[in-house]
Amino acid sequence: MINATYTIALMGNPNTGKSTLFNVLTGLRQHTGNWPGKTVTHAEGEFVYRGIAYRIVDLPGTYSLYSNSADEEVARDFLLFERPNITIVVVDATALERNLSLVLQVLEMTDRVIVAINLIDEAKKKGIRINTKKLATKLGVPVVPMSARNKEGIDELLKTVDAFVHGQLHPTPIAVPYSVEIEQNIAKLLPLVKEIVGDDYPARWVALRLLDGDTSLLSALNQQPPRLTKEEAPYACCGSVKSV
Repeated sequence: MINATYTIALMGNPNTGKSTLFNVLTGLRQHTGNWPGKTVTHAEGEFVYRGIAYRIVDLPGTYSLYSNSADEEVARDFLLFERPNITIVVVDATALERNLSLVLQVLEMTDRVIVAINLIDEAKKKGIRINTKKLATKLGVPVVPMSARNKEGIDELLKTVDAFVHGQLHPTPIAVPYSVEIEQNIAKLLPLVKEIVGDDYPARWVALRLLDGDTSLLSALNQQPPRLTKEEAPYACCGSVKSV
């Protein structure tokens, strides 16, 4: 096993080629099991690029992060509590509009995102052309076209990952605007949410989920142990400390 330095979360709707990308990146350096307390499959692997080791977790294919299923809860909780260094969201180039819903949800949780537009070869066959530069500007995060099964665009994706970990990218994700009423309620909740969760979690996203009545999120938050401060972490004598 490689002693991975950075963690990558791999997300996407079902049938976007996410697992194909996972297999291309990890080869035989992968293993599967179940998430603790869940029947949901857990797939994890490792790879090295330009001398840096990465741990990559293939999260369950989901259409949303609204915790309507065990798959969605697993994906949501990994982003929220494990805080991966990079999240790659794999989307289907032939059904981009439908896939972008998940992208926008992920962007509300983290700014360390790369959008990988997969099946670009299939899109071309159907006469679909995607302006990836314009899309990247709109979303505020890197967008990489690729065909995982043909191993096209893989090197560009890895170069983007490398640029992320070396601090060469400074994403500014789009802020999704909601109705006036919802925005007013978010504004009322934000101070209370920030008082409770501090900087540990994305406060605006938490406020949105609370307005949506997401009781599973409250349960998940209550089950999390207190995070160690930067000063406390070096002196922890037992247990595992998640890196930030």
